[in-house]
Amino acid sequence: MLDDTIAAIATPLGEGGLAVVRLSGPQALSIAERCFVPLGKHSRKPTEAPSHTLHYGRVVRDGRVVDEVLCAVMRAPRTYTRQDTVEITCHGGLLAAKGVLDALLESGARLAEPGEFTNRAFLNGRLDLAQAEAVADLPRGRGVRESTLYGDYFYLEALVRLSGKNVMLPWLSNQL
Repeated sequence: MLDDTIAAIATPLGEGGLAVVRLSGPQALSIAERCFVPLGKHSRKPTEAPSHTLHYGRVVRDGRVVDEVLCAVMRAPRTYTRQDTVEITCHGGLLAAKGVLDALLESGARLAEPGEFTNRAFLNGRLDLAQAEAVADLPRGRGVRESTLYGDYFYLEALVRLSGKNVMLPWLSNQL
């Protein structure tokens, strides 16, 4: 399950100005390279790009331009899933995002199941079970209170981890 490369539209479908298509797995960089054409002297192919860099170009499918995009390259293990990850930001709306997704699927990616990116983050040790459940609950949050509590929990947990101390935060966990 973790040895294939998955792709999905990561932003809500609709009338937004931008959409993000996420690709994660061992072949993410090479799959993205099959359909991403860098433009300009500073943009690079995904397999040649340093980690955590952004590249301007076009996604091409069947020899035709799908959209002008920005391609973010993030190499493992410093990613959400702890796998190589590419995020392609294209114009919003269903047509461009679906075109980019289809190009990635035709290039060798598999369509991700709902929650599969978070599942990979959990299985690869990036998130613990409580964090994975919190991520799954965020879209269903009823208001600012839930989102703020989850954000506070992750912020405080990061501070505790940076301090090097093994401290539990049960008082906040009980609020979630």
